[in-house]
Amino acid sequence: MQLRTDAQAPAEHSVEIVARCARQAEQAAPSLATASGEALDAALDAMAELLNTSASKVLAANSADIAAAERSGMTQALVDRLRLSEARLADMAGQLALLARVPHPPRDRVLEDRPDGLRLIERRRPIGVVGATFEARPNVTVDVASQLVKSRNAGVLRTGAAALRSALALRDEVIAPALAGAGLDPGAVQLVPDPRRDSALALVQQPDLIPLVIVRGSGETTRRLATEGARHGVRVLAHADGGGVLYVDTAADPALAVELLVAGLDRLGVCNRVNLLLLAGTVPDQVREALLDAARECGVTLSLPPHEHPLGHEWALDTGREATLTVSRVDGPAHAAQLANQETSGLAATIVTDDEAAAQEFLDGYAGTGAFWNASTRLLDGFKLRRVPETGINVDRVPGPRGPVTFADLYLRQFVIIPMS
Repeated sequence: MQLRTDAQAPAEHSVEIVARCARQAEQAAPSLATASGEALDAALDAMAELLNTSASKVLAANSADIAAAERSGMTQALVDRLRLSEARLADMAGQLALLARVPHPPRDRVLEDRPDGLRLIERRRPIGVVGATFEARPNVTVDVASQLVKSRNAGVLRTGAAALRSALALRDEVIAPALAGAGLDPGAVQLVPDPRRDSALALVQQPDLIPLVIVRGSGETTRRLATEGARHGVRVLAHADGGGVLYVDTAADPALAVELLVAGLDRLGVCNRVNLLLLAGTVPDQVREALLDAARECGVTLSLPPHEHPLGHEWALDTGREATLTVSRVDGPAHAAQLANQETSGLAATIVTDDEAAAQEFLDGYAGTGAFWNASTRLLDGFKLRRVPETGINVDRVPGPRGPVTFADLYLRQFVIIPMS
């Protein structure tokens, strides 16, 4: 599969390119839907092995992506998200091997033996073809592909132009041969070779071919794609805004508060890093200064009151200002939870305290996706939280998959009635 650059923009429309990929995935989908669990897991194990044996080809493609990104002036935070290394490939391989060991959910679950002599069964069925568009992070290509394979769904993947060489190498050198080696159709996982942004729009405009699309990326882009999907009748699982909240209560252990702040600032370009530091008004000045000094030692710029921006402004997506942390005082746990609900995306919030009553007040008041007590917001990640890779983190406030979306969430529920035996 060849990379099509903007300079070589094909006459073929993005909708046609995406549709062709979707039809190829649709043709291959039965190969996964009817496969044994052993065959699916064998494909995942093969991906893990190929990440090691094909590392030189994958890293060469990634080096080309990195060089192009640096020439374009991409910030170092975004370059870090783009970069692969032998260590990162080894981590990806380890996650795949662990995913292969995770038991497959049973296809059928008996809900009721009814008084009329009939049995009601809930059956899990594959969706068929699932789309996914995500930011320029090559590892996400493997994360999403592995979740689709494990869930018996075919897929059409689309990534940012900056990571397309790396993603193509992962698809052609790792994912496709692993599927073929396990006796599955390698066409089940397609990667859109078109770097134009119109291909992302095309992904959410074709409900007959791609009924569900997982959308990750910047908040503005993600919201636009979710709106476009709704217009066309495509269900969108959107991972839009992020930003974690760390609230330090009066009864916090100062050393633990510093530890959790530093842990939440280890990578500034990710959605679940600490974005907003809230301090109880009664936290001593020396504790406050220790926290601020720790943030500065992490290379972070502090945004202190009075703020000229919304309190929950997500710095990870603010080019040139990614290394920023907003700091504010609050009245207590309830006030902290209220601000986290009103001012942030609702991704994750932590309270640091030794006071159980304060912790419960905060946890009961915070309505976001992940609520933590004396734990890092960085735990709101598929592998860290649920021990399997994720396709994205859904922060919708409606019924359906919420939080890290994994293979176990990618299915259709069917009700089946049979006579009781």
